[in-house]
Amino acid sequence: MTSNMTRRPSLLWFDLTHDRSTKELIAQFEDTCDCKLAKNSVLPHGEQADMICIHFDRPDTPGLRLLLEIKRTTPTIPITMFTVQHSEELAVWAMRSSVWEYMVLPLTTAERKRYLTALMQLCELRRNAGQDKTLLIDHSPTLPDSIRLTSGHQKHQALSNIMLYIDQHFRDSIDQRDLAKRCGMTTFRFSRLFKEANGVGFTDYILDKRMSFAKQLLDNSQMPITSIGYEAGFKDPSYFARAFKQFVNCTPSEYRLASQLRAVAAQPPLEDTTIEALESLVQSLGS
Repeated sequence: MTSNMTRRPSLLWFDLTHDRSTKELIAQFEDTCDCKLAKNSVLPHGEQADMICIHFDRPDTPGLRLLLEIKRTTPTIPITMFTVQHSEELAVWAMRSSVWEYMVLPLTTAERKRYLTALMQLCELRRNAGQDKTLLIDHSPTLPDSIRLTSGHQKHQALSNIMLYIDQHFRDSIDQRDLAKRCGMTTFRFSRLFKEANGVGFTDYILDKRMSFAKQLLDNSQMPITSIGYEAGFKDPSYFARAFKQFVNCTPSEYRLASQLRAVAAQPPLEDTTIEALESLVQSLGS
């Protein structure tokens, strides 16, 4: 019998393409995942898939409305949106609709590998929710090739190895002075380059990583809030509660309750304003 730790992720696919090409996309995942195609784009009753994958070539209003309906019907199953036609407006819409991942086709080998790694980690985290050991999901997209050789990228290349170290150890106590020495820089220069490269200072970057990790645990586990604070790198539960409220504008308990309510509450029908927004989005894609 296959254990939870080794069971292949189960993907439920919706083919919303005009040329019915989803089977070709599914073929890219069948070697590592159990894939099932929803018949007539209808969600099977009681479906327990690890991920719902919705495939578009040219997103239209009915298709985007169906995505919202699927999310409302099964709020506990994350959704990945695959699309050939891409725009900044569509990506923002997907993000605001709480789509777990937004993938632009065709997939590069690196993007497919990154997605599968994050998917495996998500499945393991969800299947072992409530246990002491948790995983940090590497859900960050790879750098576009178009910026890899720019002068700005070369300028901050000295930080690249340090950034990987920080992303793997942000829950531990990290001394900025030690990191600066590793880069062969003064603390002042390291601090200035770090902010220039990342848009925020070192302390704020660490805090953001810890808060994102804490929110992930609040969303996907039943761990006590005090334990979540420790797991995220906060040694003082009171400071964790204060910092979380300042960062998220609510307490950890309030955030968890709101997350649970979103997952189980019956949602109202689409409002006219929502339909108009979808139609406007689709029109912008065609222009």
